[in-house]
Amino acid sequence: MDKKKRTGKEKKLKRKEINMEGPYGIEWHEEEKVKGREMVEENALYIFVRLNQQGNDQEVGTIISKEKNIQTLWKGTGAPVVAFVQYRFVMEEELPVLYVYEIQLEDTIQGKGLGKFLMQLLELIARKNNMMAVVLTVKKRNEGAMRFYLNKLSYKISSTSPSKVDPLEYADCTYEILCKVFDAQALLIFENPLSG
Repeated sequence: MDKKKRTGKEKKLKRKEINMEGPYGIEWHEEEKVKGREMVEENALYIFVRLNQQGNDQEVGTIISKEKNIQTLWKGTGAPVVAFVQYRFVMEEELPVLYVYEIQLEDTIQGKGLGKFLMQLLELIARKNNMMAVVLTVKKRNEGAMRFYLNKLSYKISSTSPSKVDPLEYADCTYEILCKVFDAQALLIFENPLSG
């Protein structure tokens, strides 16, 4: 792997460590290895958001001064990366879906509508590519993310999520599979009211 790719991967992993160690708890160290492999898979697609330094200089200066330590983790050529999304086009339950593997935002950018915008962009990408749903996995202990997807973006807990498949068998499961469907067939598979 060349230096530029390695540096970018290291920066993304550091951002994940900062954002994900809390929600994953003791599972993070094992999950971190899986996430590292996922990031370099051939079919992984990314959207990167860089800080707009052409805007209000006072606002940009405030963000940079508050986040000097994090900014250096993300800085490469150009403005610092403040958010990224990793997604893939995959088959789930024999249906084509856009699966969101990661969405990470710097702390100073959270709560300003960027996460919602990125998810709406992914929904548009999914529709334009004839995907039947957007699917993602969220840790149950990440209550802020659960509220964000379920309340703000109207995602549903999928009928394929362990808590819906067999609540007793998977009572200790630490995650939920969420979805937003765009097709009647996907609705039957991912939001089937009879399955949960």
